[in-house]
Amino acid sequence: METSSFVCPRCDSEVTEEFYGPCGRCRGELRATLGGDQQAVARVEYEPKMNVTPNAVALKDD
Repeated sequence: METSSFVCPRCDSEVTEEFYGPCGRCRGELRATLGGDQQAVARVEYEPKMNVTPNAVALKDD
């Protein structure tokens, strides 16, 4: 894997990382302060509004 040197966009220190972005120290700080527990998201079925009508071509009888 290739690494490159760049300035961390968060703390302005010179770092050598595989990907551009916050350095390892900044990533750790962000996870500690902003990270939270993963939550399950309930999936809701799509229900069209009452003002939505079916396409006239789809209702056409042969």
